[in-house]
Amino acid sequence: MFQSPRLLRRQRRWLYFGMFWLGAVATGLVAVLYARLIDFGYEMFLHATARAPWLPLIVTPAFAALGVWITRRWFPGSEGSGIPQVIASLHDVRELGPRLLTLRILVGKIAISFLAILGGFTIGREGPTIHVGAALMYSLRRWYPARLRSSVYGVGLEHKLALAGAAAGLSAAFNAPLAGVVFAIEELARSFEARTSGVIITAIIFAGVVSLALQGNYVYFGTIAIHGNLPDLLFVAVVLVGVVAGLAGGVFCWLLLNTARWMPGRLHALRMNQPVAFGAVCGLFIAIIGVATGGHLFGSGYAEARGMLEGHVQLGAAYPLLKMASMVGSYLPGTPGGLFAPSLAIGAGIGNALHMVFGNMQLPMLIALGMVGYLAAVTQSPITAFVIVIEMIDGHALVISLMATALISSQVSKLFAPPLYEALAQRYLRKS
Repeated sequence: MFQSPRLLRRQRRWLYFGMFWLGAVATGLVAVLYARLIDFGYEMFLHATARAPWLPLIVTPAFAALGVWITRRWFPGSEGSGIPQVIASLHDVRELGPRLLTLRILVGKIAISFLAILGGFTIGREGPTIHVGAALMYSLRRWYPARLRSSVYGVGLEHKLALAGAAAGLSAAFNAPLAGVVFAIEELARSFEARTSGVIITAIIFAGVVSLALQGNYVYFGTIAIHGNLPDLLFVAVVLVGVVAGLAGGVFCWLLLNTARWMPGRLHALRMNQPVAFGAVCGLFIAIIGVATGGHLFGSGYAEARGMLEGHVQLGAAYPLLKMASMVGSYLPGTPGGLFAPSLAIGAGIGNALHMVFGNMQLPMLIALGMVGYLAAVTQSPITAFVIVIEMIDGHALVISLMATALISSQVSKLFAPPLYEALAQRYLRKS
């Protein structure tokens, strides 16, 4: 039966956009289910440790070793946050996409990060959700007919699918569509083509709508209420928080990127030659400092950060340093898990500690500055960090202060290390 060229073009256009929309909806559903799975796993960990506070000394090393073994045996490429894998795949999607953005990786990412949170690891779910979203939408490429792949809409199709999935994953993870758009531009793509932007923004919105429908109009860490006029010392606080957070975040990045320079020789050799045993050692380290501090260092830090914001959790000035140590110990073995939520918790701890210096300032104000500062220092993506935190603020009084803190901390962090995700992505590119 004859079909006019105009009708064929319309059908191809609907198929092209329809697959993006379908993938975005699926990404939103998976993101919500994954979030609930991680929350369920951590609740199980808390329930078990409430009965036996010493249990992490056994469970955490055992689960760490098991997670490393499973990752290396069946799911290579699923380690870490997943954002470096997505960035590397976007650089060379035809070579790395089939290895790092597969449904096999998706399953491994979810399953092993669930195992890690059952063991009390200091990990988040946001980075893995970005990896899962990219893998899910990239896998849809096989449903496009060959004639559509070669059409004008098919140029760079695999790249667009991976980019849209990653951005949609962040949108659904934080229930923040604007953050997904900014993240796609600033961290993943470094540019935004006119032909690409429409489908990606649509995918982000669809994933955000699914998350909104299933979880309600919630704010990730709750609403940060800033009351009254801004204090006179706000400028000083912005500079100090930016520098302190930048130093802490820069040191964290340096530690992850330069393990051979600071890690004792025997421990580094253990990491290279016996990764499963090294994972157990890291798990024991996490368990010891976690038990010694009453359990506040386990998990993503979400509960502690929210408790500090609401004023009913009091943690000492050492909390951000110890949380950062636990975060390093969780990341080094290669266990799947993200950095966003722990970074926000560490930033909240920095703001909480600096309240001793700026006692007349509202504690939520300092915590917000600390959050944006440390997240910007770790990711060296100040605009993304600013957008994620600003969506938690009730009102816009702190907009300029948050933006300035993010810019200062990211610049200070660059004195210690290059952008973390990009540097880790280069390692995957060198292996290809």
